[in-house]
Amino acid sequence: MRHSWLRTASMTMVGALVLSATLVHGQSAPAVQDAPGSIVAGGKRLLFGGNDARPPGPAPAAVKPEWAGLIGEYGWDLGKFYVLEDGGELKILAGWFDFEALHPVSADVFQLPASGPHGAATVTFERDAMHAVTGVRIGDVVYLRRPFDAPGQVFHITPLKPVAELRREALASTPPVETGNFRKPDLVELNKLDPSIKLDIRYASDRNFLGSPLYLEARAYMQRPAAEAVVRASQQLQQLGYGLLIHDSYRPWYVTKMFWEGTPVEKRIFVADPAQGSRHNRGCAVDLTLYELKTGEPIRMTGGYDEMSERSYPFYPGGTSLERWHRDLLRRAMEAEGFAVYESEWWHFDYKDWRQYPILNLTFEELESVSTSR
Repeated sequence: MRHSWLRTASMTMVGALVLSATLVHGQSAPAVQDAPGSIVAGGKRLLFGGNDARPPGPAPAAVKPEWAGLIGEYGWDLGKFYVLEDGGELKILAGWFDFEALHPVSADVFQLPASGPHGAATVTFERDAMHAVTGVRIGDVVYLRRPFDAPGQVFHITPLKPVAELRREALASTPPVETGNFRKPDLVELNKLDPSIKLDIRYASDRNFLGSPLYLEARAYMQRPAAEAVVRASQQLQQLGYGLLIHDSYRPWYVTKMFWEGTPVEKRIFVADPAQGSRHNRGCAVDLTLYELKTGEPIRMTGGYDEMSERSYPFYPGGTSLERWHRDLLRRAMEAEGFAVYESEWWHFDYKDWRQYPILNLTFEELESVSTSR
């Protein structure tokens, strides 16, 4: 017999989006915060403006190593539930608010609390011959693990057309005609304004969702006011021990056209419509993450860059406390400088003045020739 809590485990990300950070993350107010909008760290006061742009509380501890392989999504599309770490406990989240702690019995066996709404059910994680978790047994029912990208794995789709064909068609196309009084473009390179900003431009390699290089060079341009705002966010984060790692920023329009024509319709929520143009095309959007200043290593977030799944949503409730904390730290630092996170991608931020700039289709090579001729 299926357990009652699984009958309600049809949580869509609409439900996840209405959960507040406090409800989802269960974090208390930061102990080192001594005034609204500021935090003291290392003897220095860091200011964060904007709406609720305070940094999150102190970083939680890393998840127990033996639990790392258990965290993920289980079940089916209309009966999905999450195993996540929150507040140092392993928990199941089904429905919108049904958090239940898993009490360890052995390495792969846990017990739900008898006092909880679903009784003292035994939860057993099942593994294959390679010791990878394949599902979870609750009572007499096994719920298979849903696909989950491993750390460092790059998300891929099968393009609707070969990339060479997409490129040829996009280069022969014309951006939409716009009317209005736009600011004169002034694109500058982020890492030249702040050398601590590192580049991992995925579209200059095959480490992207289309599996093929789309740029000839790894460059990160933005309109000057937006670039300067990114630098300010970088400077605040450095005081907490983090740097910014850029995956993409200004994007020529023809690449947006390639994304759209190559992506299946059901996944197009994650790509911009070329008929409208992208904020990337205007030089006012940036895809980025955090890296640790001490080690130079990228920070693990709740989902991978360009992953076309619910793990990309800014309020995705799964993963670990530390992953969600880092995701929120990045968001609040960027929002404090006039950016807004895109509703479907935790890494994508749009600058407040994006409407004041035109859609551009200049390649990086053309931008470089313009800058050197000045």
